[in-house]
Amino acid sequence: MRTLPRYLLIAVGTAFCVTAFAQTSPDTVRPPAILPLDSEPAPSLLAYAPLPEPLARGVVIVQFRTEHFRVIPVFGKAAAQVSPRVGHLHVTVDQGPATWAHTSEDPVIVVGLPAGPHKVRLELADPNHKILATEVVAVTVPDLRAPSSHQH
Repeated sequence: MRTLPRYLLIAVGTAFCVTAFAQTSPDTVRPPAILPLDSEPAPSLLAYAPLPEPLARGVVIVQFRTEHFRVIPVFGKAAAQVSPRVGHLHVTVDQGPATWAHTSEDPVIVVGLPAGPHKVRLELADPNHKILATEVVAVTVPDLRAPSSHQH
């Protein structure tokens, strides 16, 4: 087996060291890839009235959107430092005893509510469950057992 000439080994070693050094040196020309959370606009939450067609069947579907925030299933201290902000929704019906975490950008769906007025509270929560914004949606579930006013 032949050995590589000494000058070739020196050239390869030098190129490797220069490349490794270039990758670790700070780039002062470009802005940082991640902005500090303090410089980001505050997150906001907008909830819409329930969809009327499913509501007529007793199914409450609440669509929502967020700004400067993404709803995904992440929790914990490290996730609270991610930019742009991420987290989940806390959903509570009628100030009830139960609240659940909604972890996607899909609409919130509630079934099985008794006929009558209800309130669905959506809270934008960071990965540590700190509430950042709140919206309350009023909804009236129709009485599905009541006789229909339309007779065929």
